[in-house]
Amino acid sequence: MVRGAFILFLALLVTACGGRSEREVVRRDNDVFRSEPARQCLSTLKAANVRFTPLPNQSFAGGCRTIDTVKLMSFSTEATNLGAMTCPLAANFTAWAKHAVEPAAKAYLGSEVVRIETMGTYNCRNINGGRSGRLSEHASGNAVDVSAFILKNGRRVSVLSGWNGKADERAFLRRLHQSACKRFGTVLGPDYNAAHANHFHFDMGKSMKDGSAFCR
Repeated sequence: MVRGAFILFLALLVTACGGRSEREVVRRDNDVFRSEPARQCLSTLKAANVRFTPLPNQSFAGGCRTIDTVKLMSFSTEATNLGAMTCPLAANFTAWAKHAVEPAAKAYLGSEVVRIETMGTYNCRNINGGRSGRLSEHASGNAVDVSAFILKNGRRVSVLSGWNGKADERAFLRRLHQSACKRFGTVLGPDYNAAHANHFHFDMGKSMKDGSAFCR
């Protein structure tokens, strides 16, 4: 009976130790926003009346991690599917929504944008779906993919149909692409490759050797 209990204990122990998945999170709550640049970024968000929740630092298998990230709760425009974002990405995205998306919608489409549709932020994967062998900026919550815009009058303007669609939609989307190039480290759209036919990719990485933005 004792031997049986011991065997059961070992089985449970093995199960507990072997249950660690490749995506198990290692939390370091005390490390959240300890650096001065990170704290300054939080102040920037607060000054812009952006509501957000700081997230605990997390590390995943494969080198993926989310360090000094936030969850955006509300800002000038509603946005979908936003997960963990590095604070600089969140600050630039919310500023782009307010100072680029809103005026461009009124100027080119004669209406207000009430919602920005995205394909998400954090995603533990490599660039180009794994072929490059290099982690994507999504793997650290440092990128966001924008797919469409919903107007107050009910109209939906998507990158997929609008980039080469109606004249006002083409002008609107190209204006947003150009303005994004001034705020993000890398901006990729439908003219870059087929993988970006249906969205804009924005991240805070610097792709050029001189540190300038990569905009395509």
